[in-house]
Amino acid sequence: MRESKAWSMRFVLSLLAVFMIAGGGCGGGGGSDGGLNAGLGTGAGGLGRGPAMVNLGMAGDYVILAKSASSSVPTSVVTGNIGLSPSAASFITGYSLVVDGSGTFATSAQVNGHIFAADYTVPTPANLTTAVLNMEAAYTDAAGRAPDYTELGAGNIGGLTLPPAVYKWGTGVLIPTDVTLAGGPNDVWIFQIAQNLTLSSATRIILLGGVKSENVFWQVFGAVELGTTSHFEGVILSQTSIVVNTGASANGRFLAQTAVTLDSNIVTQP
Repeated sequence: MRESKAWSMRFVLSLLAVFMIAGGGCGGGGGSDGGLNAGLGTGAGGLGRGPAMVNLGMAGDYVILAKSASSSVPTSVVTGNIGLSPSAASFITGYSLVVDGSGTFATSAQVNGHIFAADYTVPTPANLTTAVLNMEAAYTDAAGRAPDYTELGAGNIGGLTLPPAVYKWGTGVLIPTDVTLAGGPNDVWIFQIAQNLTLSSATRIILLGGVKSENVFWQVFGAVELGTTSHFEGVILSQTSIVVNTGASANGRFLAQTAVTLDSNIVTQP
């Protein structure tokens, strides 16, 4: 009976989200998991709904940016640049790096882009320092936004359809079944997560209505783990690590203040 009631509540929440998106949002302030009642704006004239964008600065030049280590179990397919700072290139493993003659970057058969490390030739060290500072500033910015919804689903958002807004949890977030972000190409989502973010194996984040992955921000204090063959959408701003398990894919960016670990993944920048 308890499981039936929980399922019914999740179904109602999803219907409310779809209704709000179709109607352009409604008035209201910070909500809870009792109802999706954030003020989302009208979206008229091509304007986006939800919060303002998070400015990534030079961190936006990278699909993967980390401070301590970046690794891959071959073969992964990465589209975009990889950066590591303040750690040296020796902490970029599994990519079989080939350093360019300029000494400013390296290449890899797994990466459609360039790979930069803090011990490469100038101006790479200074550029990476700025990018990391911008990554940290973006994390702080995303964490400081006023929430529209708090503790939605008690941290379990599987099966929900979510409108553009700021969502906040004082716990971790689990996504055990597909979750849908429904809106338009100018709409923005920010997820503030005080502990870990876990996307279960074979589970997908689905973008509906022209939503763009670069407009979805996951600010995570704890670790991020993407399950085997799962699919992720959005920009991860992680205080700690990002672990992507075998066969998982993502459209977005992995920006971690410790390490990013890949295992035969496809990662594509927005």
